[in-house]
Amino acid sequence: MSNNRLGELLVREKLISLAQLRSAQEEQQRSGKTLGYTLARLGVISDDDITKFLSHQYRVPTINLDEYEIEPEILKLVSREQCERHRVVPVSRAGSSLVVAMTDPTNLNAIDDLKFLTGYNVEPVIASETAIAQAIERHYNAGPSYDEVMAGFDENEIDFSAEDADLSQMDLERASEDAPVVRLVNMILLNAIKKGASDIHIEPYEKKYRVRYRIDGVLHEEMQPPIKLKAAISSRLKIMSQLDIAERRLPQDGRIKLKLGKGREMDFRVSVLPTLWGEKIVMRLLDKGNLQLDMTKLGFDQKPLDDFQWAIHQPWGMVLVTGPTGSGKTTSLYSALSELNQPDTNISTAEDPVEYNLHGINQVQMHEDIGLNFAAALRSFLRQDPDVIMVGEIRDFETAEIAVKASLTGHMVLSTLHTNDAPATISRLLNMGIEPFLITASVNLVLAQRLARKICVDCKEEIGFDPQVLKDLGFKPEQMADARLFKGAGCKTCNGSGYKGRVALYEVMRFTDDLKDRVLQGVSSAELKQAAIRGGMQTLRMAGIAKVLAGVTTTEELLRVTMAD
Repeated sequence: MSNNRLGELLVREKLISLAQLRSAQEEQQRSGKTLGYTLARLGVISDDDITKFLSHQYRVPTINLDEYEIEPEILKLVSREQCERHRVVPVSRAGSSLVVAMTDPTNLNAIDDLKFLTGYNVEPVIASETAIAQAIERHYNAGPSYDEVMAGFDENEIDFSAEDADLSQMDLERASEDAPVVRLVNMILLNAIKKGASDIHIEPYEKKYRVRYRIDGVLHEEMQPPIKLKAAISSRLKIMSQLDIAERRLPQDGRIKLKLGKGREMDFRVSVLPTLWGEKIVMRLLDKGNLQLDMTKLGFDQKPLDDFQWAIHQPWGMVLVTGPTGSGKTTSLYSALSELNQPDTNISTAEDPVEYNLHGINQVQMHEDIGLNFAAALRSFLRQDPDVIMVGEIRDFETAEIAVKASLTGHMVLSTLHTNDAPATISRLLNMGIEPFLITASVNLVLAQRLARKICVDCKEEIGFDPQVLKDLGFKPEQMADARLFKGAGCKTCNGSGYKGRVALYEVMRFTDDLKDRVLQGVSSAELKQAAIRGGMQTLRMAGIAKVLAGVTTTEELLRVTMAD
């Protein structure tokens, strides 16, 4: 059923008012969810009431999926992808008919698809969208649990009597190939993918061994395997990463490539670090199929986006992206490169490490041990007839000097630095030893960014607020007048955190003539920032406030990722 049709029927039956429908339609456009789902989330009408209404309207029975255990052979008839696409769940079979729970019994496309796929006649029953989403998650997410995997271990088999240091390479190889160890490591990797983790931390301590996932920028403890397994687990991961399993005194870096079917690939960047109690392993997940390169979807507001696109399309100059580790700098740079990547443009990048492979771009991996660093790569690029150069990071005077010279000789240079905000980037370049007149001649724009967690749309609810708290955070009186604040109550979708996904906050400082004059006069970062704000720059805190007012994130996240102006 179309959203418009459902809205008309509910208003006609006086179950909701026209004003409530308009409000829900506005929220629906922001969230991208269906109208029925949005109405229920806003508390206008319950899931049950919508389900009963549709059942009465179309004379189709309802079903409570929470009380229904679906047999595995029924679930095999319809794939998870089909269920999610049509918002359906197969329930049971009766002769030549398949009973299917649907949110919309008038969806003939879904019914025809299911008939074709299964060979059965389809008998629809109605369930709410929330109930169907939960049923899909419950029935189609049945990988082995931690307890099931651990049941495969025999305590006697994993009790290494010797100290780790005394284990031979053969012992380690044997332990790492033990089937339960393989299953446990596979489960750690696959669970991280399912939960949308960006990093996996496997950490040994004196009396504890733990696995943590970084989800939406925050670490969560996932499990505590037996400490006796630490040598076997680290050896298994080293074998998968093609590292030396006998070397347990030096740090090592490697990579695991996982094929997930349907052409989807996941890369794990593996870092092994010897600690006091064994080897700590950190893996960064790089989902090649999930790289978002469309600038309009990254979280830019219109003016900052226009400024950023103006800067990268200049024939020469520097565009600098700044922020802490894990703030999305690489994604912003890759999105810029993706836009500039045309048949008539020669693009070279120096990266450490190369995170994603981009077709049509010449990407170079740094190797400090043989002298291939950012400065050496930059010098070589200038002999390769480049149009656009991307340097992974400007860390020292030598790299900064060559990057500035490249931008002044007709090249577009993109790079990153580690500073707290956009104006501080200029001070950082000055501290490195770059002359003020070279900075003003070369820098087009500085972009500072942070990632804030988004409120989970499945458990989003409106909350009250203290005006004084908002005032202290930097909200203006006119913004507080009609402000509506939200938070996530915590549900299965967001693992009880109230947050799901992240949104970028951007501070875009276009290097205007006024700012250039101030740099030449030697003003401080604070004065430069105030001048940029007067010139129309939106700071990270301002960008965060806009996202709070739009119902995307919370004031707690605003405090966590931004500083007061």
